[in-house]
Amino acid sequence: MAHSLVCADTVSRVSSVLNRNTRQFGKKHLFDQDEETCWNSDQGPSQWVILEFPQRICVSQLQIQFQGGFSSRLGHLEGSQRNEALNKIVDFYPEDNNSIQTFPVPATEVDQLKITFEDLTDFFGRVIIYHLKVLGEKV
Repeated sequence: MAHSLVCADTVSRVSSVLNRNTRQFGKKHLFDQDEETCWNSDQGPSQWVILEFPQRICVSQLQIQFQGGFSSRLGHLEGSQRNEALNKIVDFYPEDNNSIQTFPVPATEVDQLKITFEDLTDFFGRVIIYHLKVLGEKV
C-alpha cells in the first residue's frame, strides 16, 4: 500500500512565492494538510517544486489539489538519485478544478523529484496548490 513520502526531513524548494510572502503563501503550506492554506506562486511561464528526500523512495502516485483558475494543463515529473541529472519519469495532464487529482507514476526509485507545471490556466502564470502528496514506498 502506498504511503505519503514527504516528511519533516524532506527538503523542498519552489520556483517562486507570490510577493515573496512566505508566511502566507510559502512552500510549507503544500504539506500542512490545512484546507485554509496554500502555496501561491508568483508570475512566470512555468512553476516548479523540488523535493529532496532523506532516503531513497519508490514513487507510485502524485496527488495535487489546485485552486480552479490557477492550475496547469501540463505537468512533468522528473527524478534522480543523488548527484545524478534529473530524468523524465512521466508527463501528466491536470484538470482546471478544485478537486484532489491523482496521477499514476511508473514505479521509480529516486532521492529527488522535480514537478514542473506548464501551460498555466492563469493569464499571469500563477499556480495555487492546496495539497501535494507524493505516494509510494521507502526503499
